[in-house]
Amino acid sequence: MARELPQLNNDEITRYSRHLIMPEVGLDGQRRLKAGKVLCIGAGGLGSPAAMYLAAAGVGTLGLVDFDVVDFSNLQRQIIHGTPDVGRSKLASAKDRILAINPNVHVETYEVALSSENALRLFEPYDVILDGTDNFPTRYLTNDACVLTGKPNAYGSIFRFEGQASVFAAKDGPCYRCLYPEPPPPGLVPSCAEGGVLGVLPGVIGVIQATEAIKLLTGIGEPLIGRFLIYDALRMRFRELKLKKDPECPVCGTHPTVTRLIDYEQFCGIRPAASESSAAQAHGNGLEITSVALKQRLDRGDTLTLVDVREPNEYQINRIPGTVLIPLGEVPRRYAELDKDAEIIVSCKMGGRSAKAADFLRSVGFTRVLNHKGGILDWIDTVDPSQPKY
Repeated sequence: MARELPQLNNDEITRYSRHLIMPEVGLDGQRRLKAGKVLCIGAGGLGSPAAMYLAAAGVGTLGLVDFDVVDFSNLQRQIIHGTPDVGRSKLASAKDRILAINPNVHVETYEVALSSENALRLFEPYDVILDGTDNFPTRYLTNDACVLTGKPNAYGSIFRFEGQASVFAAKDGPCYRCLYPEPPPPGLVPSCAEGGVLGVLPGVIGVIQATEAIKLLTGIGEPLIGRFLIYDALRMRFRELKLKKDPECPVCGTHPTVTRLIDYEQFCGIRPAASESSAAQAHGNGLEITSVALKQRLDRGDTLTLVDVREPNEYQINRIPGTVLIPLGEVPRRYAELDKDAEIIVSCKMGGRSAKAADFLRSVGFTRVLNHKGGILDWIDTVDPSQPKY
């Protein structure tokens, strides 16, 4: 049965007047927006502009899923949060901002990690799911849950200077798995925390996602169904790929094999107990060293070779004194610069890249290699808080 459209009061008619005078939206379209329900997965880079513009546009119910707190490093791009919000729950901060923009919006918050156990229940009341996630397990989970619940997925992703957007899992349209049947090997694609992201980029992509959600709710225009939009901020260039629904897709195909939500950490090759990368070694197995233990050994005068595998621009921000810089991508051709008999400690930002470098060094005959657990960020937290974090 069709949902009955709510009426607009006089204040709302004034607020949305620039919508109402456009025949493509009009009174009926605005009432559909008021009746609409959008669930934003993440209140970070993509979720910030998307939620703010959806609220301003008059979407009646916004759901927010997040379990993080606001950090100083978020403020360069997550514009829904401000400096006074640092340390607060992202959900509390985002809800306050949304209601300041438009008190007519009903905001539902879910301070949980999206999982196979809760996704179907969370998605069910909503009309559109807006994917603002930043990792492959949650992207595949969101996609599969959208297909299984019949909810369109206003998708977006960002990295460095490039953004992508599409609408997946719409009726008769392709899903994310039609484009990417298998996830990349763990650690192959660096996260934004490792590779960085231009601050304005999520604004562009998040607003595109919000635009698609509005079009889906109102039934106007041509949504990005069967189209994959790629944005290059450095060259200020958009290009578009045509996508087709894959009849062999294991989720949305003719004979689906994925009929329930699975273990997406396992599907993406990430061990549940892994840290930043599945290559990171478990604590206590003799293949890594903590910052405190490293500091104690340095103070004792032990002969150690410290290798930092971050990029030069990261190394300029902070470093452990005495480290040798060999970026991860250069390790395979520069490892001969290191003494195979030396005891080597490999470090990076959080411990993921250094774990991969340590594994490589062991594979080519280095026998005394330890990964620095937690990287430079842990060093700053536990040893040298005078250095800046990024």
